[in-house]
Amino acid sequence: MRLMRNSLTAIGLAVLAGLLAAATENDFYLRILFTSCVWLLCAAGMNVLLGFAGQKSLGQAGLYAAGAYAAALLTTAWDLGPWTALLLAAVVAGLFGVLIALPSLRVRGPSLAMVTLAFGIVVEKVVTEASDTFGGAMGIYGIKPLTGLDGQPFTMVQWVWFAIALCLATHLLLSNLLRGRFGRALLSLQADEIAASSVGVHVLRAKVLAFVVAAVTCGLAGALVAQQNQYINSDFIGFHVSVFILLLVLFGGSGSLAGPLLGAVTLTVLNALLARWSWIEHFANGALLLFALYVMPRGLAGVLSDLAERLVPGLRQTATAIAAQPTPNGGTTAAALPVRASLAAAPAEAPLLMAEGVCKSYGGVHPARDVGVRLTSGHVHALIGPNGAGKSTLINMLSGIVIPDAGRIRFRDRDVTGAPVHAISRLGVARTFQNLRLFKDLSVLDNVLLGRHGRMRNGFLVSLLGLPMARREEKRAREQVGAILRFVGLSGVAAARAGSLPYGLQRRVELARALAVEPELLLLDEPAAGLNPQETHELGQLLLRIRDQGITILLVEHHMDLVMTISDHVVVLDYGEKIAEGTPAAVQADPRVMEAYLGAPEPAEPPDGSTAERCAGGPHAAAPGGGLHLPLGS
Repeated sequence: MRLMRNSLTAIGLAVLAGLLAAATENDFYLRILFTSCVWLLCAAGMNVLLGFAGQKSLGQAGLYAAGAYAAALLTTAWDLGPWTALLLAAVVAGLFGVLIALPSLRVRGPSLAMVTLAFGIVVEKVVTEASDTFGGAMGIYGIKPLTGLDGQPFTMVQWVWFAIALCLATHLLLSNLLRGRFGRALLSLQADEIAASSVGVHVLRAKVLAFVVAAVTCGLAGALVAQQNQYINSDFIGFHVSVFILLLVLFGGSGSLAGPLLGAVTLTVLNALLARWSWIEHFANGALLLFALYVMPRGLAGVLSDLAERLVPGLRQTATAIAAQPTPNGGTTAAALPVRASLAAAPAEAPLLMAEGVCKSYGGVHPARDVGVRLTSGHVHALIGPNGAGKSTLINMLSGIVIPDAGRIRFRDRDVTGAPVHAISRLGVARTFQNLRLFKDLSVLDNVLLGRHGRMRNGFLVSLLGLPMARREEKRAREQVGAILRFVGLSGVAAARAGSLPYGLQRRVELARALAVEPELLLLDEPAAGLNPQETHELGQLLLRIRDQGITILLVEHHMDLVMTISDHVVVLDYGEKIAEGTPAAVQADPRVMEAYLGAPEPAEPPDGSTAERCAGGPHAAAPGGGLHLPLGS
């Protein structure tokens, strides 16, 4: 319904703009409308890259140039038709988007901005210096303009109509894409890439996708300008173009679908008013950029949204939903969790995951020394040990975040040693983290929907075009997430921002997100950390109900009363080695375990020299375990 309202609003605004263009014969006003559309195309793509994926790029001028010069050369040097050239210009710009994305994504933050800035500068220099191909400062003349059905070049009104139609199509397509599976995946990137990978998001592919979308829209804008002017030179693609495109998004509202339109229209009109004082134009743009960054970080879209909320109370759910509390014991009203078919077909007591001879070293520190574990389907396994024993390192290796130096990890008889995090997640391994990794600016509902990312089957084109399959997958995902939220007792806070919830509920949201993966194996890294006794008891009951659904659990925990109450099998680590395993009662009585917790002289060397040799060296890092909350056997 929300998407339908958005689409109808966009169509209404496009029709209104088209009528305004038809009602005026003033070429100045028509050019303002056309220029607004050009900048709207650029801003719409940049909004995907910056506002959703969180990738800071200052190389959009180079992509704008790729489209403009592609259209110019294809119609002059290659003598192709203008419509064919326009389509190919978008393809060329998209290829440049991939070209800039792959090396750029090896860095982050300011370094990423510098790499993309270098790309824009290189393109500008190549275009300026390679005069034989690109015309140098003189540029390229005689570019073929778009023509109507009668074969005549577009009039200015027709250019405006076509640009409006192109902007409307771009907006509708991006709305389809960003309000569903791929939009949530892009938003997760700027929040936490590791958490995004853990729910099945292919981080590199999502980033490249964002760069390509931004490149295609910028390339289309550049091609339109070149064909409408029938001329292009290096003055059109200076660094100021990249800054202006960035300003469009930040001033209009980064991350808002309405932001690019607000920024494009406002700044185009402002530049038109300042055109007679060209010396002040760049100064004004710089001042507006600072103003947008420091005074209204959510842009015009955020300001208007806040104003609408004050004028129309209840327009958006208020903080009362945040105060809603779960009912006792999780408040489950759902009889069962959504589970994958392979879970029901798995034989009872079958080995689900086996790790053999797993080693990890960081210089002289060995958090995992020849560790082996065997996890049985349908059981709660606990991994315990003193602070720094290597528990979190082992969990990180099982989930793919850390690559072991030696050993093998098999899940369902499939070797997953060194497999990417998102690939392991999609096989049916979900996890929570020792330190909360929620997407705190997203709602509880969107956090848990992200857990469904790897289970949804609508691809990029299906989502972009808004085909029925995409709507069915979204509806099904929301129904299943609703069942999960009822199971864990979070239905009352589904619309609340995840970061605004009390700590105990945030822990439960992270667990719900992991359950949305439909895991066969659930890895929990200290899920009771920071919980009070009542919350810890409720967590234990919830984990038992999860086990009753057939889901295997591996629990890293220092609350020994919780471990001994719910575990079927316990593994004990000390100094990266497995020192004991068995039933909770047997482990509790093991003297080596008591020594590990109560203190004993640290061995100078591993007892087995061959173990030390197998576990030599490694460049990766891991987080140490947390503190001991309760003594063993309490």
